[in-house]
Amino acid sequence: MSGVQDRVVVVTGAGGGLGREYALLLARHGARVVVNDLGGARDGTGSGSAMADAVVEEIRAAGGQAVANHDSVATEEGAAGVIGTALKEYGAVHGVVNNAGILRDSSFVKMTADQWEAVVQVHLFGGFHVTRAAWPHFREQGHGRVVMATSTSGLYGNFGQANYGAAKLGLVGLVNTLAVEGRKYNILANAVAPLARTRMSEDVAPAELLERLPAEFVAPVVAHLLTDECTDTGTVLVAGGGRVQRVAQFASKGVTFAGTPTLQDVADRWPDITDMDASELGTNPLG
Repeated sequence: MSGVQDRVVVVTGAGGGLGREYALLLARHGARVVVNDLGGARDGTGSGSAMADAVVEEIRAAGGQAVANHDSVATEEGAAGVIGTALKEYGAVHGVVNNAGILRDSSFVKMTADQWEAVVQVHLFGGFHVTRAAWPHFREQGHGRVVMATSTSGLYGNFGQANYGAAKLGLVGLVNTLAVEGRKYNILANAVAPLARTRMSEDVAPAELLERLPAEFVAPVVAHLLTDECTDTGTVLVAGGGRVQRVAQFASKGVTFAGTPTLQDVADRWPDITDMDASELGTNPLG
């Protein structure tokens, strides 16, 4: 077996935009796809089955294999239903793409607890719930692929998206640990920050920029991370408009104090502490 042929892949939020492109491409390459979408509005309100069902019909009409699921990833029960659909219909699950998301943008000073919690629940909790439901099956079969949809809003920040950015960078932290824990079971976990024209981004970036960022440009990158041939894990990528980049954390050379430094000691050495000219790839000092 190679690529994604006959692999069972769950794509959340696959009723439109990027998720739809992922599902279509995976199916064209022989994957059996679970098309999950709650069918709600961009802010997470409402629900419906039409979006996911339409993508499934499109895949089947082209000769591919797909099944729809309409559960919410924001709850443990919903995520269990998503993975349960894969197991019921195809008897296995080999990969998950945690793509489902909503937006409730607001400047931080105006952001409400409800706006914060709703976004974090779908993105960060959703990524956890779906991956956690699939994880025992990955371990048992000695194979699994996890792709998290992160964002440049989390990697670099973006005005009005404190909730979204925090959730998206939280997924990178989750990927880092999943990569460590999954390695010996052949479970790989990676993250992609897509730059694409979708209903999520239609008023977040200038129209002339979005015109250069079709969603289908991102799909091959996500699909590669789900293949049998991919061996990378713990990798974060930015992809859009035909350009694909790896993003990594770097640490400065820093300063080592012989004893407990005074406040003045830290202030005096601050330029050396923060100097990135001699930076090196960051690693976890605890392991």
